[in-house]
Amino acid sequence: MTASSETTTFRIGRRPLDLVFRTARLTAREWVAPDYVRVRLSGDELRGFASWGADDHIRVFFPDTAPRTVDEMRAAPSREYTPLAWDAEAGWLDLEFALHGDDGVGAPWAAQAPIGSLVGVGGPRGSAVIEGRPDAWFLAGDETAVPAVRRFVALMDRDATGRILIETVDADHDIPLDAVPGGVTVTFIHRGDGLAASALAAELERIDDAARPEGSVFAFIAAEQSIVKPGRALVRERWGLPADQVIVKGYWKRGEPEYHAPH
Repeated sequence: MTASSETTTFRIGRRPLDLVFRTARLTAREWVAPDYVRVRLSGDELRGFASWGADDHIRVFFPDTAPRTVDEMRAAPSREYTPLAWDAEAGWLDLEFALHGDDGVGAPWAAQAPIGSLVGVGGPRGSAVIEGRPDAWFLAGDETAVPAVRRFVALMDRDATGRILIETVDADHDIPLDAVPGGVTVTFIHRGDGLAASALAAELERIDDAARPEGSVFAFIAAEQSIVKPGRALVRERWGLPADQVIVKGYWKRGEPEYHAPH
């Protein structure tokens, strides 16, 4: 299929940001689902924090002990996350963590770290920003993509149309999405004992070519790295969406805790 010749109603623009390194402390924790937790980081250095793109990434550093210098903080184990919400004047930042068996530091820290624990926050380095209004939205991901999905939902107006697919373990682990416009359907796909992204990939493969929404469509697909091939097969090859109007990426990679999503 070739790309649609219809008039484009939006574009993804790039907006640079100065790379800033900050320190903050854990000040609150909220369990959103049995394996999904939201935390709040607070501190004076978070004043002025900015993140313009829903798919932005920051790098969070988790020191075992209080570092004496910035270099020591930057040497601590780290992982990348999507900023969920923040107040640049009050100096707080909310993040959400999917606890999907990560052997590293991020998920255990989010679940167990004492209130008051110190972290470093670097970035974001730049943003991919939707400029204009898509005629329709197609968002799909596993638990790790939910913060970005939430931010895309916040960009939708009340008349938005589209479809959201979220893969979780089962119905008891579904993650609620708030303020989704009535014209956007939300479907949870359950993988059970299957590998992460396997159920979502199968669902993408089942979607009929004729299910492509009309007009200029924004598509975002992110999950375990194996989702990239079926994701591109749907939105680029079968639906013919332009490359500059889609984001398809692996947010993490099975067996590689140091893997980070491409920017």
